[in-house]
Amino acid sequence: QVQLVESGGGLVQPGGSLRLSCAASGFTFSSYSIKWYRQTPGKVREFAASISTTGGSKVYADSVKGRFTISRDNAKNTVYLQMNSLKPDDTAVYYCNVMIRGTNYWGQGTQVTVSS
Repeated sequence: QVQLVESGGGLVQPGGSLRLSCAASGFTFSSYSIKWYRQTPGKVREFAASISTTGGSKVYADSVKGRFTISRDNAKNTVYLQMNSLKPDDTAVYYCNVMIRGTNYWGQGTQVTVSS
C-alpha cells in the first residue's frame, strides 16, 4: 500500500531553517512527481512546491519562492523540503502528496511552528 511519512517539523524562530523529509513506499517512487502542501486551521490546504520524477523540474508557490527548495533522492525514495528564512506565516502542518492513477495519497503531516 502507498505510504508517505513526513518528518522534520518543529519549532523554529523567525529567520531560521528546517528541512522536512517525506519517505515513500508502496509504489514506484521514481515514476511519480511529488508535491508538498501546507495547511493552517480553518484554511484550505495550499500548494507549496512540486518536483518532477527526475528532479529536473520544480515549481514553487509565490509565497515560498526563493526561500524553500524541494529535492528528491530516488535511491532513498525520499523527497525533501529545505525551508530557509522562515516567517510566522509559514506556520502550518506540512503534507507530502502523490497522485497515482487519479487517486491522491497523503501523509499524516508534520507540524512547523515559526515563533519567537
